[in-house]
Amino acid sequence: MTVALGIDTGGTYTDAVLVDHATGEVRAAAKALTTRYDLSIGIGEAMAAVFEASQRLPKSGRLRKSVDLVALSTTLATNAIAEGQGSPVCLLLIGYDRELMEQYGFQHELVTDDVVYLRGGHDVLGNEVAPLDEDAAREAILARRDRVEAFAVSGYFGVRNPTHELRVRALIEKLANLPVTCGHELTTRLNAVRRATTVALNARLIPLLRELIATVRQTLDEQGITAPLMVVKGDGSLVRAEWAMQRPIETILSGPAASAVGAWHLAGRPAVSSVERRDPSINSGHRVWVVDVGGTTTDIAALSDGQPRLNSEGARVGGWRTMVEAVDVHTTGLGGDSHVRFDRERRLLIGPRRVVPLCLLASEHPEVIGELRRQATAQKKGDELVQFVISWRRPANWLSDEDAALLHRLEAGPQSLASLIREARYGWLLRRRIEALEARRVVQRAGFTPTDALHVLGRFQRWNAEASRLGAELLAAQAGLPTEAFCEQVVRGTSDRVATELVSKVLEDEVGPPDWEREPSAAALLERALNGSRDEDLSCDLTLRRPLVAIGAPVEAYVPRAAERLHTELIIPPHAEVANAVGAVAGGVIQRLRVLISSLDGGERFRLHLPDGVHDFADLEQAVRYAQQVMFDRAEVQARQAGAGQVEVQMARTDRQAKIAAGWGQEFYLGTELVFTAVGRPSPARRWGVAGDSKADDLGN
Repeated sequence: MTVALGIDTGGTYTDAVLVDHATGEVRAAAKALTTRYDLSIGIGEAMAAVFEASQRLPKSGRLRKSVDLVALSTTLATNAIAEGQGSPVCLLLIGYDRELMEQYGFQHELVTDDVVYLRGGHDVLGNEVAPLDEDAAREAILARRDRVEAFAVSGYFGVRNPTHELRVRALIEKLANLPVTCGHELTTRLNAVRRATTVALNARLIPLLRELIATVRQTLDEQGITAPLMVVKGDGSLVRAEWAMQRPIETILSGPAASAVGAWHLAGRPAVSSVERRDPSINSGHRVWVVDVGGTTTDIAALSDGQPRLNSEGARVGGWRTMVEAVDVHTTGLGGDSHVRFDRERRLLIGPRRVVPLCLLASEHPEVIGELRRQATAQKKGDELVQFVISWRRPANWLSDEDAALLHRLEAGPQSLASLIREARYGWLLRRRIEALEARRVVQRAGFTPTDALHVLGRFQRWNAEASRLGAELLAAQAGLPTEAFCEQVVRGTSDRVATELVSKVLEDEVGPPDWEREPSAAALLERALNGSRDEDLSCDLTLRRPLVAIGAPVEAYVPRAAERLHTELIIPPHAEVANAVGAVAGGVIQRLRVLISSLDGGERFRLHLPDGVHDFADLEQAVRYAQQVMFDRAEVQARQAGAGQVEVQMARTDRQAKIAAGWGQEFYLGTELVFTAVGRPSPARRWGVAGDSKADDLGN
């Protein structure tokens, strides 16, 4: 028996699974808390736990040696972009108009302040508009090679002719020997500013992902595992670690992508839904909606025949719009660790802030039980109750004396927010300081969560239920409800939020994103659909016409009610709590290469834009045939470089034309796009670099 080891680092948990290659069966699964300050710690703990869980299996002693593939889904790239982290880089822009960039404020989208503008560049047809200023490029590289950790290069219309980017890359490799990323390597689409953003983000992430992969490999070595390591991309496919280290930007949103792939794998091809049985005109075409309820967020994505729908406009992370085609996911700050509290009008709020659940806090710091008891005895009210502040990680930058004093106090253990405010001269100022330190991820907050509500109701028991009950009693008293009734309200509110976000995603795809706060009539209809009409004359029902696959540890507590309210089929597959880790090893290797053919001289000639330059032909079909000769082999080699074994390559052709005038019937040729897709299963033999594929190795990095 050979097995694959799948690992997923989520916002709250890191999951690990062992999956039988032959049957696809999950042989063992385990969870560990994600250590955000150092992801490798949580990964190591999850790996150790999954092998411990496998001890009951036959021949478990040989299981480590049976692992022939390791796949990692990581939040590193997504979190680093969202939090503004990354290594220092220099961005070299070839042919960009500096005055125009500054006039329209585009320089704020370039990620780094270290930007060098070089003379050169091409036009939309790939013609050179100015010679490349190699002397200026050489000067910039030499001046920065000891101050940065990577270079990023983007040429104006570099996707139509990459020769200038390639020449600058060669200079960097010769003079600096540092990682370098070129814009044409990451996308073939036009948008000079977003391409520069994407290439700069990629360069910033290279050292971070290299460090993570090095520590993961060290952990694998300690476990005696010599299998190759692969990483999940944002489209759900796999690439070997060496490939991911060169293009870490492609791993953004790998967690939601892995969850979608894992949901399909665990659920199988869903049967015809009950809605379709009632209305045969509906045909899902093996399409489902996947809802992944985690500790920090809820992710919603559409699946068709096992593949997640991709966002062709490019993934957006942390305010940056990239040109990376990643899973089209709707993410909301709702999960088992969402902060439960009341607003000033005493309305119940759930999320979006993530906090440490009281039950988990008390299991690690039992002394907080005493503080919760004191708060219950005092019978006071206030939003600062049932909250604690915890030291998280050392600050990277300077701290004020007041902040330093607060962190020194937190070294003794968690402190209740109520006591900190009570002892401060200006409580409102302390609140702001704590919020600022939270934003810098220096401190963390603990409070009541849906996970605590489940502990009180006895539906989930993992940590200290007494802390959960004490917190629930304090909040229930403020709401004027019995403790259990308050907890039921929290669980019901979480379920209704899941349903609301699912409806929002469907509407966003079909008509546009809804704004429930500004559309009271729509919000009223949604409320009646989810909770029924009372004395109103108008009732409302909503029906989701595709099956719903729910994954994540707490889905059985929240999603059944949402599915019932939306009158849809609900599938909770076995091992739903570790579906992300299963998805990490269930994916295949997919590489897509796009090339464009444009018209020259009014259709007299045709220009083929390839990754190594442009080629002109007298006939369109001749250009297509040449592209096939070159790109079929290139796509296969690239898929093998990415870690595939046997590879199949297909080509899709799209000829774009426009009518000259209405009713004339004449069309004008705009261009042809050829998409070469190479698909293969991972090659689980041994680590690449030890004995790689010779054909793939010939093209180098």
